[in-house]
Amino acid sequence: MTTSRPTVFHLGRVGDIPGGMTQVMNGYLAWPFPRVDVAVLTSRGDPHDLRATLVKGAGALARVLRLPRRSSVVVAHMSERGSFVREGALMRVAHARRSATVAHLHGSSFAAFAAAHPRLTGWALRGADRVISLSAESSEVAARFVPAERVVLIPNAIPSSAPAAKEDLVVFGGVVSHRKGIDVLQEAWSRIDAPGWELVVAGPVQDAALVRPDVPGLTMAGSLAHEELMALLDRSRIAVLPSRDEAMPMFILEAMARANCVISTDVGGIAAVLGDEHGIVVPPADVEAFHAALQLVLSDPERRSRLAGSALQAFEERYSADAVFPRVEDLWLAALADRRRPARRASTKD
Repeated sequence: MTTSRPTVFHLGRVGDIPGGMTQVMNGYLAWPFPRVDVAVLTSRGDPHDLRATLVKGAGALARVLRLPRRSSVVVAHMSERGSFVREGALMRVAHARRSATVAHLHGSSFAAFAAAHPRLTGWALRGADRVISLSAESSEVAARFVPAERVVLIPNAIPSSAPAAKEDLVVFGGVVSHRKGIDVLQEAWSRIDAPGWELVVAGPVQDAALVRPDVPGLTMAGSLAHEELMALLDRSRIAVLPSRDEAMPMFILEAMARANCVISTDVGGIAAVLGDEHGIVVPPADVEAFHAALQLVLSDPERRSRLAGSALQAFEERYSADAVFPRVEDLWLAALADRRRPARRASTKD
């Protein structure tokens, strides 16, 4: 008797859409996993289009109800707010039908969301056979709702890259907002003494009132396709992300993969990734500290090169798709193996 090859169904959306969660799913769909097939169940549309979201959610529900139970794993990608209702409900349905389920946590505000909405968070997570988190903080919070042995910290990963010739370029990639620290970055850059260097800010503008058009050497590139942002990182020497709140941003790993010297802040899982050797981490919302770090690497090419090389090596060893995706595949298959054991009884007290 042969067993069909398992399929891992991801709830969410894919394509050239801004956001780390989408890029994670894009990466899974593109990767040749040796033991499972990967598919997407589009469970939401544009967040500003309620009708499209309802239609896609209904379609995803119909698909979940038809999945073969013994060969399916349903992965709910969740950050906060609506995703815990939408993807969380779909995961609960799959769990009730005895499909294997995994909650993949994203987003910078999971801990705060869980504290504000403990019943919804617990209700969703108790529908998961396994939980993937991106930081120690998220793991600790998730373990308040499900047994700690079900929670596994696995960093995001992306395919490796072959960097192009480098230029005197600093790149910020992300939503132009207070949360991402655009005010800190602009003020720090306005004090920089580095003739010939350019700062490119790439991303959709959320907090237009914070944008300063008069800062010399700063280009606001607006929203870019993901490939265009990666091309910028291929050329740049330095990547910056002065966020006030994060989980584990893909931009950091993408910059490391492209041999950038990375400067960021001590929020979420960033410090655990960069440490003292693979980048520079400063306190959030600290203009003086961010300016000092940026001026240091702009003025010291040897240190800048050493940090960039260390970041690239760390990426390849710990955070590349080659290093991370086998761990993710093992976790998916472990959830499926648990569901295939007839004697197992899940405890889902609500």
